Amino acid sequence: MRKVTIGLIGLGTVGSGVVEILERHAEHFRTRAGVDLALVKCADRNPDRAAALGLAPECFTTDSSEIINDPSIDIIIELIGGTGVARDVVLEALAAGKTVVTANKALIATHGHEVMDAAAARGVDIFFEASVGGGIPIIGPLKHSLVSNEIQAVYGIVNGTTNYMLTRMAEGGLDYATALAEAQARGFAEADPTADVDGLDAAAKMAILASIAFNSRVTLADVPAEGIRSITPGDISYARESGYVIKLMAIGKRTSGGLDIRVQPTMIRDDHPLAKVNGVYNAIYVVGDAVGETMFFGEGAGSLPAASAVVGDVIEAARNIQGDSRALVGCTCTDTLPIRDIEDLVTSYYIRLHAADEPGVLASIAGVFGEQGVSLASVIQRHAEDGVAEIVWITHNAAERDLRGALGRIAALPVVRAIGSVLRVEEL
Repeated sequence: MRKVTIGLIGLGTVGSGVVEILERHAEHFRTRAGVDLALVKCADRNPDRAAALGLAPECFTTDSSEIINDPSIDIIIELIGGTGVARDVVLEALAAGKTVVTANKALIATHGHEVMDAAAARGVDIFFEASVGGGIPIIGPLKHSLVSNEIQAVYGIVNGTTNYMLTRMAEGGLDYATALAEAQARGFAEADPTADVDGLDAAAKMAILASIAFNSRVTLADVPAEGIRSITPGDISYARESGYVIKLMAIGKRTSGGLDIRVQPTMIRDDHPLAKVNGVYNAIYVVGDAVGETMFFGEGAGSLPAASAVVGDVIEAARNIQGDSRALVGCTCTDTLPIRDIEDLVTSYYIRLHAADEPGVLASIAGVFGEQGVSLASVIQRHAEDGVAEIVWITHNAAERDLRGALGRIAALPVVRAIGSVLRVEEL
């Protein structure tokens, strides 16, 4: 076996884990995987990170171009993140004929087509297992193990921050603000949690999963996303009483009208395997026409779990380099399936609102639902206080556009004070 050399750009949380795994298991990789890996140079803007990892001065630079333009380096690992500098680094590395391994979900979800084309043009590989699910193997299985299936659906709990928060709200009775503060204190949420709590992180991951699962190009801009800011302990309690739990779900389904792609806080049955995925754990549930139902579960973030996926890609890339071959399955987006408008969604809904506690209110609201073609399955009225009642409705299956039309009219009723939460109910 020949030595395969690696350049690492980005020594943050995941990068430090990659350095640790490569050092810890070098002999293991030689004997078990048949590859001799050598991390020869690292780049980061902060020299203190290199010092903290014990890297020799000659193995570190603050200029990533030194790694990209080094003809002796075979594989470049990009762990900068984002779509600015990282995009330039990846495209320059591919243009230089380097195999690239990245964990960059935003880059792949936004510029995946460009990156794939650049890799194909130079006859090199681009790997991104760690971009979805951290240490959970899912990109590889979808491209390899499940390639004999027509994938019918992919459901994911793919954001550890929001899953932790919803778990604490359910188990500890915390409100949203308290759950967020706790997640931030424990390092599970960023100081600016927008990408997580508004569903944008999950939407990027759903774009990648859907592109591979359905062999059709899906970008971040194609994924409607809603977050969990409006969820209250009351919503969780109402869901529990009805036999449901609330999860931030990334959903992709093949339908006769195209692909149903979305990220939304969703009520799912409490006896479904995804309902048991709590804390910072992630899970991806895949339904294929041949294999049936499968679930991939594990830690979705963190230094070593994500680094595990990165190094797994490095090993596959190194084996390809040694064998003068390429990845078994590269870009799979060969179909052009339409993405269904979110307003064409048909499902049942949970609606919580506040209205005047007086005779005729329920009838007036129910009348609007009926006029818009939304059939009601149940209603609960509770917590009358200061003349205002909290009302919870659950509908039968209805079209999203009809529900939105009804809610627009209901919000304008003089007796309605506010519409709180609107959740989709998904029967997996």
